[in-house]
Amino acid sequence: MNDDILQQAFDGGFAFEKKYHGCAQCVIGPVYDLFPELYNEDIFRSASALVAGTGLSTHGQCGALSGAVMIIGQLCGRELGNLEDPGGTRFRAHKLAEKMVQRFLQEYGAVVCGEIQTKLMGRSFYLFDPEQFQAFEKAGGHNDKCPSVVGNATRWVVDIILAMKKAKK
Repeated sequence: MNDDILQQAFDGGFAFEKKYHGCAQCVIGPVYDLFPELYNEDIFRSASALVAGTGLSTHGQCGALSGAVMIIGQLCGRELGNLEDPGGTRFRAHKLAEKMVQRFLQEYGAVVCGEIQTKLMGRSFYLFDPEQFQAFEKAGGHNDKCPSVVGNATRWVVDIILAMKKAKK
C-alpha cells in the first residue's frame, strides 16, 4: 500500500513540474491531491516565489525542498497564537525538515538549486535570461531533470506524512 502511494506521489510531482513548472508548488499540489484534508490555498500560493532557488535565481534552496518543508511546517509547525511553544512543537518540524535536507544531500549532494542543476545538467542556469532558459530546457530542465527532483521531494515528504499518520495510531 505505501509503495503505491509513494509511487503516486513521485508521479504526481513529476507530472506537475513537467506541465506547470514552479517546483515548490509542484510538490505541494500533488500532496494536496493525495491528502485533500491538508488543502490550503494560502500555503500553495505562498510557495509561488520559491521557484528555482527563490525567484528563479538558482542561488537559494531548491524549490522542491522548500515546498516539502512547507508541508512539514503545515503539519507540525509552531502556531502564531502559541509562540512560546511550551511543548516544543517547532523542534519536531525542525527534525523532519532536517530529514528532507539529508535526503537531498544523499541524492544530490546539495540543497541549493544551482548546485543540483550542475549535478544533473552539468551547469546552472539563470532562468530570467531567455538564452539560458532555452539552454536549461534543451538540457532537459522541464523534461525530466527538475520533474525528477520534484517527484523525489514529493515522495519523500509523503513518506514522512505516512510515518506521522502511523505514529498517531
